[in-house]
Amino acid sequence: MALYSEKVMDHFRNPRNVGVIEDANGIGEVGNAKCGDIMKMYLKIEDGIVQDVKFETFGCGSAIASSSMATELIKGKPLSEVKELTNKAVAEALDGLPDYKMHCSVLAEEAIQAALEDYQKRTGKEI
Repeated sequence: MALYSEKVMDHFRNPRNVGVIEDANGIGEVGNAKCGDIMKMYLKIEDGIVQDVKFETFGCGSAIASSSMATELIKGKPLSEVKELTNKAVAEALDGLPDYKMHCSVLAEEAIQAALEDYQKRTGKEI
């Protein structure tokens, strides 16, 4: 059995939504001291919908793939759905991650949650 699924490899080799949103109204940055991965998510939210999302990730292939897939899962979605995104949903959408790489999907969830908290602080709007 291959260590990584085809989806993981695709999102690692061809990550979606990489970059910075200059006028983002929600930014979340998280890191894992144990593995050294750092993830930054940028959200552009309008009328309660994630209109755009981008990420910058410094880390392993699983971290990049998790970031990429997480952005695909929340783009165009209402905040009520976005706040419910779990690391398990990210890992499942990638057709699984090795147990010792599950922390990468956790980072993706945490980065999105941090960006949502930032959005709430900036706008005063409840999610």
